[in-house]
Amino acid sequence: MLEVAGLSAWYGQAQALREVAFRVDDGELITLVGRNGAGKTTTLRCLVGLHREMKGRILLGGEDMSGWSPERRARAGLGYVPDDRGIYATLTVHENLTLPPQVGPTAWPLDRVYATFPVLGERRRTSGSKLSGGEQQILSIARALRMGARILLLDEPTEGLAPVLVQQLREMLLDAKREGLTALLVEQNLRFARAVADRHYLLAQGEIVETLDNAAVAAREHELLRHLGV
Repeated sequence: MLEVAGLSAWYGQAQALREVAFRVDDGELITLVGRNGAGKTTTLRCLVGLHREMKGRILLGGEDMSGWSPERRARAGLGYVPDDRGIYATLTVHENLTLPPQVGPTAWPLDRVYATFPVLGERRRTSGSKLSGGEQQILSIARALRMGARILLLDEPTEGLAPVLVQQLREMLLDAKREGLTALLVEQNLRFARAVADRHYLLAQGEIVETLDNAAVAAREHELLRHLGV
């Protein structure tokens, strides 16, 4: 599905990413984990075309989209959910889901969205500003799927959420995964990452330093938590 090779990025003279390489296969949830400043968000911004000081290859379904505009990448199926969630605070849940255009054959119909995320159906007439942080995060994810995302790129989805909302988000992602969701999560919450993802890429100072499966994460949890500064 998504393959990244030799991805390097800069902010002026400062290099933020160094030859980053990873892949996300169909139906997988993959995480990029690392402490703040490791380059996780920069990686996502490169993938969606919002950071242009970069080199390397970004392939979606085998097609190199490194030179594409952000709009073309979105139409091809990259669904970016930033850490600020980006919902329309004055619009209802239903309006947030129906206002953006559906841009591809993989766009979820509204009944599928409400069936997979029942809390959104219950809150469909509620404005975005009155949703909890977890509900806003679920809405932003559902909106990306509604627009036709083939793969979701989630930036720190648990940041700022209370533990009970993190649990709700975990269950929602697992339900969506059973529906065929493919996603790349940038995350610092290692326990959440292990609960939802298939593989984990450890990013440190702009480089992928390890690839870990869930068994390896479980066996080395305390060491990795120290590395992440948690």
